[in-house]
Amino acid sequence: MTTNWNMRDSFIIKGLYAITPDLADLNILIHKTQLAVEGGAFMVQYRSKIQDRDVKMQQCAAILRLCREYQIPCIVNDDVEMCRILEADGVHLGEKDDNIAEVRHILGEDAIIGSSCYNQIERARQAQKEGASYVAFGAMFPTSTKPSAPKATLALLREAKREIQIPIVAIGGITVNNAQDVIETGIDAIAVINSLFEAKTIKETAETFLKMFH
Repeated sequence: MTTNWNMRDSFIIKGLYAITPDLADLNILIHKTQLAVEGGAFMVQYRSKIQDRDVKMQQCAAILRLCREYQIPCIVNDDVEMCRILEADGVHLGEKDDNIAEVRHILGEDAIIGSSCYNQIERARQAQKEGASYVAFGAMFPTSTKPSAPKATLALLREAKREIQIPIVAIGGITVNNAQDVIETGIDAIAVINSLFEAKTIKETAETFLKMFH
């Protein structure tokens, strides 16, 4: 795992976590992602569910270069092999993806490995035990990205904060209008796609999310 900074010493999971939208146009994708990063996103996850493999590799490599310029991590949604080939900083794993411990063995000790825990505290406990870098709960609110996603609650986040020692991320339908309630549960970060990348002013929207953590 190749990085431009000492991950262990400087990387903190806190604040706004940007997850890329499905966009075929690479230039638009890069432009929007750059605005999100300039607005204060601490990490970018490359996520694409509709592009073919070659397009995804090209897009992810470009996002990774952008993140290198700003010295923030770039991780890949689901695809451990893409992460390994491109030397990205880690992966985010879902329910049907590889075992965290196995992925850690493949990518190395410094890799960032996130785990989707939906609305399941027990899954978060297991992810922590297996060596995840962070766990994610959601969907917090209705979301067009995953309309059938299990619903997580603010009470669940508070419970997780009491029981889980690794960073906790909330995801799903989070907007500038409801983020404050989520952040006040004490969780470490919010992951945002649509309300960030579809905003008319992406950089300012990112800054607005970030201010809620202070």
